[in-house]
Amino acid sequence: MAVKTNFSSNNFKNILSNYNLGELVYSNPITKGTVQTNFFIKTTTNKLVFRYYENRTTESVLFEINLINYLQEKKYPCPTPLCNNYGHFIGIYNDKPYVVFSFIEGEHIDNPTNNQKKQLIEKVAELHNITKGYKSDLTQYRLNYNVEQCEKLAQESAEKINTLNSQEKLKWYRYQLNQLVLPSSLPKGICHCDFHISNILYHHDEFKALIDFDDANYTFLTFDLMCMLEPFKTTFDWDTWDKFSLEDDVFDFSNAKTVVLEYSKCRPLNESEKIHLFDLLKFGILIDCIWYFERGDVKDFFEKRKIDYLDNLGRENFYKKLFG
Repeated sequence: MAVKTNFSSNNFKNILSNYNLGELVYSNPITKGTVQTNFFIKTTTNKLVFRYYENRTTESVLFEINLINYLQEKKYPCPTPLCNNYGHFIGIYNDKPYVVFSFIEGEHIDNPTNNQKKQLIEKVAELHNITKGYKSDLTQYRLNYNVEQCEKLAQESAEKINTLNSQEKLKWYRYQLNQLVLPSSLPKGICHCDFHISNILYHHDEFKALIDFDDANYTFLTFDLMCMLEPFKTTFDWDTWDKFSLEDDVFDFSNAKTVVLEYSKCRPLNESEKIHLFDLLKFGILIDCIWYFERGDVKDFFEKRKIDYLDNLGRENFYKKLFG
């Protein structure tokens, strides 16, 4: 990620004057990530990460900080936000919030080993055990993944694009939301919602920390599990989908079965969660569709094709593939 807001040495010296973290030695932009601006900072006494929130309200950032502090109390491996001299975790620069975190030694692994993948799955299940039922007073300030929120975002996207194709896609989108079966009894809590390699740290082959809770929100706990399933073949993707016909077999459940098995060792799924993983997978596809609403013709596009394949397979067969 190109840094969206530049900070000079003087800027950081002024910011650090509000903390007891030593004097600035140097700072470097962190290029991994896609939304917020991040810098590595070395002081005379500390290694730090400075995170500048380009598009989040102070309330949304406070939700994140309160969540991370809660996870820290539970000994969950995640970044530590640092207080300034006034007892606040959040500072303001040019009307936007920022937070200073302690630096965690570790590496981002492009191709994790099977052992590293298992550790991540275990830590995700552990996260859900901790956050099941967790509800913050600031939840309303996050983009919480639910059907109502998705319909609202899709409508906003359609209106912004303002084409016949976008209006027709909105009709399709609403129909698909109505087909989802997501009982209110499904367990909810906080999901991380972004397992990009830049958000996972390993050190000496061991899981070190889950970082960047910028997308974390209150939703179905199995949403994170759905994100890790990957039941589609790797050859079927956003830039290759149109090379496949509806009669082709695009599924490979070997990885998905492994993920569910490892996850269930730490957090067993109830029967309702198992049955409705099918719906959560479709729900996740519909969320992706929001971010790429302008992409593709309503008659046939990547997200539509994925849902068509799942509908052809059916909920019962999907269940059998994973748990049979």
